[in-house]
Amino acid sequence: MNPLHLMCHRRQWLQWLAGSAAAVAAHSSGAQTTASDLATVWRQTGGVLMLRHASTEPGLGDPPEFTLGQCSTQRNLSEQGRAEARAMGQWMQHHQLHADVVLSSQWCRCQDTARLAFGRAQDWPALNSTFAGQGQATAQDQALRDRLRQLPAGRMEIWVTHQVNMTGLTGAYPGFGEAFVVDAQGRLRARGWMRT
Repeated sequence: MNPLHLMCHRRQWLQWLAGSAAAVAAHSSGAQTTASDLATVWRQTGGVLMLRHASTEPGLGDPPEFTLGQCSTQRNLSEQGRAEARAMGQWMQHHQLHADVVLSSQWCRCQDTARLAFGRAQDWPALNSTFAGQGQATAQDQALRDRLRQLPAGRMEIWVTHQVNMTGLTGAYPGFGEAFVVDAQGRLRARGWMRT
């Protein structure tokens, strides 16, 4: 083989190797998956599907007069967000998935997402927002990790929460309504939107 062909083959091999490494890294970091793949991973692995609440009215955080338990003082779901939440429920039905429990932050935008999507929610303060110094970030993160480690094999839970909690646990940044499948160590296994 002449030197020019050798250089060409070497370049192609290096490109293939770089692409393969990137694909492996993307998979191990829980790169974006299709809605069908998200369902498959959760069904096969069980465990927790962490969900950031659906789209909200414009804003960052909550208004200064924010009061837990009073939805009128909070940043709530937009009309689009309510439609997104209903679509999540349709996704669950389409993929014939059923959660053993649905746990939610006490913020109205999380509870509304859970109820519109799954018809139920149990308050779990560990899922409350820790944005801008609210809550107890370290203690809440530890509570999430403890529950993950103690989860019985085959159990499927949905945790409806906030971006800051999901990022704190996994290191990844979710969009509105994005779901993460996480393992017992809090590692991200798959991510995507629950859309049919």
